[in-house]
Amino acid sequence: MIMPRGANQLLLPVSPLFIALSLLVALVFNLLPLGRHPALPDLLALTLAFWAVHQPRRVGIGLSFLFGLLMDVHQGALLGQHALAYTLLAFVALALSRRLTWFTLAQQALQVLPLFVATHAVSLLVRLAAGDLFPGWSLFIAPLIEAALWPPVTLLLLAPQRRAPDPDENRPL
Repeated sequence: MIMPRGANQLLLPVSPLFIALSLLVALVFNLLPLGRHPALPDLLALTLAFWAVHQPRRVGIGLSFLFGLLMDVHQGALLGQHALAYTLLAFVALALSRRLTWFTLAQQALQVLPLFVATHAVSLLVRLAAGDLFPGWSLFIAPLIEAALWPPVTLLLLAPQRRAPDPDENRPL
């Protein structure tokens, strides 16, 4: 069947090294000492959700749990706080992976917004159950920023897969 004019482009396979590098860059960004402002977006959660949607066989619940433990140790948080939130994020992203890719990027951003809100809410509930203070309502600005970053992150992380399979002088990409 010939693909219609507005159909999604067929993508080349993604390199496991590129997945690992993108997750490492997101982890390093989360590890930067930018302060503990509650409205900062969690780029590691965004990248984990992206790869769980687009590469569900390579990035899943186990890797999300591992990165969650790393974030718990780094932030000195209750051990398992981020691990639980990232695990639930990956689980729901895996469940939505087949359906979510059929939508446009703006529609995808609207559909992952509740996912990011739930991730931050789970992390907040664990902190509150452990006796921490409520950080303020600015905490729920971060999921809005993460949902707004979904389209540019998608374009950026899918760019290496959109290159021509046999580049020549007429098609350098």
